Amino acid sequence: MGFWKEAIKVVLKNDPAARNAIDVLLTYPGVHALAAHRISHFLYNKKCFLLAKMHSQLWRFLTQIEIHPGAKIAYGVFIDHGSGLVIGETAEVERGVKLYHGVTLGGTGKDTGKRHPTVRENALISAHAQVIGPVEIGKNAKVGASAVVNKDVPEGATVVGIPAKVVRIYGEKIGK
Repeated sequence: MGFWKEAIKVVLKNDPAARNAIDVLLTYPGVHALAAHRISHFLYNKKCFLLAKMHSQLWRFLTQIEIHPGAKIAYGVFIDHGSGLVIGETAEVERGVKLYHGVTLGGTGKDTGKRHPTVRENALISAHAQVIGPVEIGKNAKVGASAVVNKDVPEGATVVGIPAKVVRIYGEKIGK
């Protein structure tokens, strides 16, 4: 399935406000940002770094979503609302991930090499969560709104708070 069909399918599945394919194509900035990223990422991989960054900055202006051209993003990612979302250069986002507005997949500013998060399949990162550094968000994990994550999150875990702490594993409460 191509990017556009997959993107429309993902939005219609995840957003009850999405009415139809035309609605999604014309009014969903997350879809626009992800489509533009495909071009920026292609240019980046061809070592056209300046052109790739200029293209991504144009789409940042148009969508309010900043995705570095070096980021690796699978098909089937859902960005809801998206305003203020930032994805850094060495971030990796796998299929089925849901990202909400204000999310940062950022670096600490101190690391070299792999400096941004890896978000595994079907993870959910809620509004205004900050995932910082070369951490891994496990498959099917959930990051609560406004959480600050600076350590790996296990598969199936739900984390909340500043700094983020595990409160559930696959829906079962842990601790008290």
